[in-house]
Amino acid sequence: VQLVESGGGLVQPGGSLRLSCAASGVAFSMFVMNWYRQAPGKGRDLVATIRSAGGSTDYADSVKGRFTISRDNAKNTVSLQMNSLKPEDTAVYYCNAKSRITQREYWGQGIQVTVSS
Repeated sequence: VQLVESGGGLVQPGGSLRLSCAASGVAFSMFVMNWYRQAPGKGRDLVATIRSAGGSTDYADSVKGRFTISRDNAKNTVSLQMNSLKPEDTAVYYCNAKSRITQREYWGQGIQVTVSS
């Protein structure tokens, strides 16, 4: 199982970034996909979730209205569109896949997002 994130980088406050995660080695449609983030010196927090059946989504309060999670089951990818970025969004962002059947989880290696002027 491999999850590979892309799309991170440095952006100014108010800017946008789109993170993508490509999954391989999993029955992608059977997994709930999540984005987590970990800021320096802090724990890893759940940012957004998208379910496989129906594609319902959930967001942390801190990103509601600014971030949008989406998935393409045909391409085995999940994306996180991040708009109106703030300095407090600076973190390493991790893609996570959780099996609906076994609850087993898989993690990507993480990608840095820095929001700074």
